Amino acid sequence: MQLDEDSLLCPFRKMEAMPTPGTSLPGWYAADGFAPGHAFGQWISALSRYSAATGSEEARTRLSRLIALHAETLSPDGKFFRDNHFPAYTYDKLLLGLMDAHNLAADPLALHTMQRLTSAAAPSLPKQAISRNEMCALPKDPHQYCYDESYTLSENQFLAWKLTHDPQYLATGQRLLNVRQFFNPLAEGENALIKQHAYSHMNQLSSGAQAYLTLDDPKYLRAVTNGFRFVEQQSFATGGWGPEEEFVDPASDRLFEDMTATHRGFETPCGSYAHLKLGRYMLRITGDPHYGDSMERVLYNTIMGALPVEPDGRAFYYSDYNWNSTKTFFPDRWPCCSGTLPLVATDYGVSSYFKSPTGVTVNLYVPSTLKWTTSNGTRLGLTQSGDYPFQPETNFTLATSRPAQFTMRFRIPVWTSGADLRVNGERSIAATPGTFAEVTREWHNGDRIELTLPLTVRTEQLNSKHPQVVALLCGPICLFAVTNNAQPLGITRQQLLAAVPSATGRRRYTAEAEGGPLQLAPFANLERDEPYSLYVKTVS
Repeated sequence: MQLDEDSLLCPFRKMEAMPTPGTSLPGWYAADGFAPGHAFGQWISALSRYSAATGSEEARTRLSRLIALHAETLSPDGKFFRDNHFPAYTYDKLLLGLMDAHNLAADPLALHTMQRLTSAAAPSLPKQAISRNEMCALPKDPHQYCYDESYTLSENQFLAWKLTHDPQYLATGQRLLNVRQFFNPLAEGENALIKQHAYSHMNQLSSGAQAYLTLDDPKYLRAVTNGFRFVEQQSFATGGWGPEEEFVDPASDRLFEDMTATHRGFETPCGSYAHLKLGRYMLRITGDPHYGDSMERVLYNTIMGALPVEPDGRAFYYSDYNWNSTKTFFPDRWPCCSGTLPLVATDYGVSSYFKSPTGVTVNLYVPSTLKWTTSNGTRLGLTQSGDYPFQPETNFTLATSRPAQFTMRFRIPVWTSGADLRVNGERSIAATPGTFAEVTREWHNGDRIELTLPLTVRTEQLNSKHPQVVALLCGPICLFAVTNNAQPLGITRQQLLAAVPSATGRRRYTAEAEGGPLQLAPFANLERDEPYSLYVKTVS
């Protein structure tokens, strides 16, 4: 909302040889940068989602103006895409932005601009999905890089086909599915993720989920189910994955080795956006609350602790899982994570609640209000309050224009024990960990639901090769050791488990160690440049 419009349009105008007033954003975004104009489509998406979630007319007006200005830069010969290092990547983000603008903000120019955008970009797209390794082996013009991501495009092509019924989108989506190298092996249980670029291949799994929904081929659901399982097998306790932006072999000791070799643990804004999006797909398709548990873990332990994007383009990029970690900004201005961070923020609502013909599912426990209208015109609102995940209680109050019969479902995390669900003070049904607790009844205005999820304290080891290297969790939250070296602390597992809230009131915890008290804190409560470690090496 604060960025100068000319600076946003500068790379598009300059690469199309148009008059270019103002000064471009620096770094990756500039016309001569690493990925010219890369985040514009994502910012259009974020504005669309923000305006829909908040009703902001200011955001809607700015959105419409930016779409109109960008449409002026779309030439028939597609020079912007022809001279771009990332034609597929940038086109994909722009396409999603225009679909969001149409679906969520009713922008009158969005669909027409989509047609012009696709015509301009199509000549620069490959005939089939090309992996990064294959791209790097091809002869290239000097301005081209081998990091484009054509293999991720199918998801939004299928969505564009469903929106417009234009067969070119369906054909492009099918053409760019990386079936032979990726989906076929995954469907057969072979881990095709190893040594692949982590974020973009997580997005490729979302293309598989959308392929299943569009083509009705169970192969893609098998592939995505296996892919998600392979990701979790090589994830850190935070739910983050892909050190050095690369998926690792779960059988290797790469996660432990990288705790001393790198400070690039998890590409956080991009990775969490992809993880939450795929989690939503799988939760909708399978109804398995495990995917909700995974979404919650990534939300609280990664993106909620990201530093905000600064006005000069400094952006948080990596969560650091080294023994000696700090929160820092990426060295280049306006990198890819400056585009995905606002998308994650505006997606909090759609990750929290899911509607169906029979009722509502509550997936994430965050202070919020959900409003909806049933098919017979009944207006409902569900307000959620509480201090979860720092306190176990979450309360809901229902507002309804008239009595209504429907089902409410509440995710009961697998890590809890003794969960309790009450309606108007009376215990309703058993709340079994790893399930959705369902309450079907006639609901009335003012009905109250009280949900208690005891916050189990536990440790999780990094892997079986290093059972003494553990992370401490309380409920869904990892508690990071506030120290500049978590290996020689002389602390036992039992001492870690005995950590108690500190008297500081800053969401801090204290555990007694051989060398004195050890302070611990959630990722979101760690300050910039404050030393920390996700894992602690225990002595027993």
